[in-house]
Amino acid sequence: MKTVAVAGGIGAGKTAVAERLTSLGWPVIDADVIARKVVERGEPAWRALRDAFGTAVLGEDGELDRKFVADVVFHDPSALRRLNHITHGHIGEEIVRELNAVKGPAVFVALPLFRSEHRAAFRLDEVWAVQVEPATALRRLCALRGFSEDDARARLAAQMSNDERAALVDRVLWNEGTLDDLYAQLDTALEELGVGRD
Repeated sequence: MKTVAVAGGIGAGKTAVAERLTSLGWPVIDADVIARKVVERGEPAWRALRDAFGTAVLGEDGELDRKFVADVVFHDPSALRRLNHITHGHIGEEIVRELNAVKGPAVFVALPLFRSEHRAAFRLDEVWAVQVEPATALRRLCALRGFSEDDARARLAAQMSNDERAALVDRVLWNEGTLDDLYAQLDTALEELGVGRD
C-alpha cells in the first residue's frame, strides 16, 4: 500500500485535493479532523491544554474555545509552540492508528504541518504539497473564509514558507489556476504513483 501525505499551508487548497481524492474513492485521513477530535472535552490533550493555558481556553460548555485559542497562539509564537507540543503527539498517535486500519492500494494523509520526521513516523512513500503565492492565500482567507487581514497575515506568518515546504516534499501541486488545473496535476501525480485510473 502506498502512503502519501498531502501538505499545504492555510488557503493553499489542500482541502480541495483531499475532497477530490475522497470523491475518487481514496481513503483520506485528515489531520485537521483528528486535531479537533483529540481536544474534545475530557480527552488527554483537552486536559493538558486546560492545565497549560487555564480555564480561559474553555467555553461555557467546557469544550475548547477554538477561536479564542487561535487568537492567542497565532499572535504569540511561544503559545503556538506550547499548543503544538501538547497536541502533536496525540494527533500523531491517532493518525498511525487510522493508517493501520486502512487496506487497499493507497491511503492519503492531509497533513498541514508536515515535518521531515513524519516520513518515518507515518511510513510515507511520498509527500505532496499544495502551494499558492502568499498573496493568493491571503486573498482567499479574507474573501472565502472571513478572516480579517491581520488575522490572515498572522496565520500565514506562523507557517513555513513555500520554499521551505518545497524543500521537504517530493512533488508540488501549484494551485494558482482553476480547480480543473489542480485536478489535472493530481491525476498526473496519481498515475506516477502507480494508482491512476485506467
